[in-house]
Amino acid sequence: MTQSDALAAARRVIQLEQDGLGQLADSLDDSFAGAVGKLTGLKGRVICAGVGKSGHVARKIAATLASTGTPAQFVHPTEASHGDLGMITPDDAVLALSKSGETRELGDLMAYCRRFGTPLIGMTCGLDSQLAKASDHLLRVPDAPEACAETRAPTTSTTLMMALGDALAVALLEARGFTAQDFKTYHPGGALGAALATVGDLMHGGDAMPLIGIETQMSDALIEISAKGLGCVGVTTEDGKLAGMITDGDLRRHMGPDLLDQPVSEVMTRQPKTISPETLAADALREMTAGSVKITQLFAVRDGKPAGLLHIHDLLRAGVK
Repeated sequence: MTQSDALAAARRVIQLEQDGLGQLADSLDDSFAGAVGKLTGLKGRVICAGVGKSGHVARKIAATLASTGTPAQFVHPTEASHGDLGMITPDDAVLALSKSGETRELGDLMAYCRRFGTPLIGMTCGLDSQLAKASDHLLRVPDAPEACAETRAPTTSTTLMMALGDALAVALLEARGFTAQDFKTYHPGGALGAALATVGDLMHGGDAMPLIGIETQMSDALIEISAKGLGCVGVTTEDGKLAGMITDGDLRRHMGPDLLDQPVSEVMTRQPKTISPETLAADALREMTAGSVKITQLFAVRDGKPAGLLHIHDLLRAGVK
């Protein structure tokens, strides 16, 4: 195969799947909305099931649902027939995937749903299939041409199922008012966790904050800077509000024989730049590095009072970009 042949094949596959996605969007109906309504009010979990490639898609849908606030679990239909049906509780619903809708291994799972009144949501191309007939809500998958016409290997059909699962997860996310803060709870690690971290997650609070009163002498201020090891100290008023900040730059600008005898009010930078603890860490990094004057420390304040100190090294260690 030449390079041009390979590129032509790839473009043909992508175009076929893109056309299928267009058909999928046009085919959505009230049954999809009904499935969203049923799952929004669900007390238990969404049990996702499928065999073969549909099973792999079902696993992915279960993972996506779980990470976006809808408790979900994958159960293999064959294992379900050998005891795993006991994993399904009266508060659960079943999402069963099958291109044809006639997958034999789903038979016991469908019978279980009928027997115990467990809501069954079917995702299939087979609109007259056993799965379609047994479903309380039918998520229709267009019977679009598979990208591999000769073998009819699941390609377009699995792409459409994956997209329909994503649509279901996002619709449920929006119906439940799931926020970025909620999402972060399920994604504490990696680049995604870093992107969703807030200043409050990374800042130094409590006794770790370098703070002194506005009447303090610079000799004591230097002791506090050295003790906390963050390269700065915050200066507070009698009512605990942040009045200023002393950094290495302030020390250099006021360096002289009488520095240690001066009050901190003569050396500090008044009204320093601050941030809210609820701000995303990525936004804090942009705040610290934007413009011609770069800063390495930033106090987080609530109602004018220091709640924590964020150092740029904290952001770098957390992988914030």
